[in-house]
Amino acid sequence: MADMTAEPISKPKPAFETLRAPAAEPGVAKMSARDVRVFYGETEAIKGVSIDIMQNEVIAFIGPSGCGKSTFLRALNRMNDTIEGCRVTGSVTLDGKNIYDPSLDVVLLRAQVGMVFQKPNPFPKSIYDNIAYGPRIHGLVSHRSELDEIVEQSLRRAGLWNEVKDRLHQPGTGLSGGQQQRLCIARAIAVSPQMILMDEPCSALDPIATAKIEELINELSAQYTIAIVTHSMQQAARVSHRTAYFHLGDLIEVNATDKVFTQPDHELTEAYITGRFG
Repeated sequence: MADMTAEPISKPKPAFETLRAPAAEPGVAKMSARDVRVFYGETEAIKGVSIDIMQNEVIAFIGPSGCGKSTFLRALNRMNDTIEGCRVTGSVTLDGKNIYDPSLDVVLLRAQVGMVFQKPNPFPKSIYDNIAYGPRIHGLVSHRSELDEIVEQSLRRAGLWNEVKDRLHQPGTGLSGGQQQRLCIARAIAVSPQMILMDEPCSALDPIATAKIEELINELSAQYTIAIVTHSMQQAARVSHRTAYFHLGDLIEVNATDKVFTQPDHELTEAYITGRFG
């Protein structure tokens, strides 16, 4: 166990390269969590987390492995519902509406709050059908021409159109790992979501593919609110406006990213950022 009373070692230099766009106007919360607790059986994995996620911001969730950051992320679109024995208490609202309301259509919620996973998971369908699937099942189009437009625009927004436009009817699984992840992002935005959740979206990618995803996050933040779990502090520093540090199921600190990485408020945050544990 690190000695928290020891003299702090030198803090990291404040100049991580940044890709992030300017933050949105302050004060507009897209999603609000209040006293959220997540239990696996009797084990409390998330311990009363309260946080606002602002309109058009990129917020990064960081912390040691097993700290609860991915569990909390999944609570934001009820993905934990799929885990047997998992129970969530507290409240989460999207534009003021309770996402845990029993009458809520969870399929519609997961279209509004899309998710991109750690490992790219394209459907075993063509590139075109990967994108078209969501708009079809949600009844967003009535003509093939509308669907064609959604597919093209989604792939363009994901920075993939020029790479795949001549092979739209080939399997999505035939793309490279980085292309597959951008295909999954295109699939998420095809249904016009309110938010995009990303759970370590670059952990399985090489540095070049990672850089493309990070550039894409920056571009998408002009239109979407994005919450990203990342094990890479450098990535959090590059892409996010605010960073939230989790430790053993508790939200220890949430602040402007530059502040978290240069002048954190909490000694646990500083210990993690400076590498004394984690």
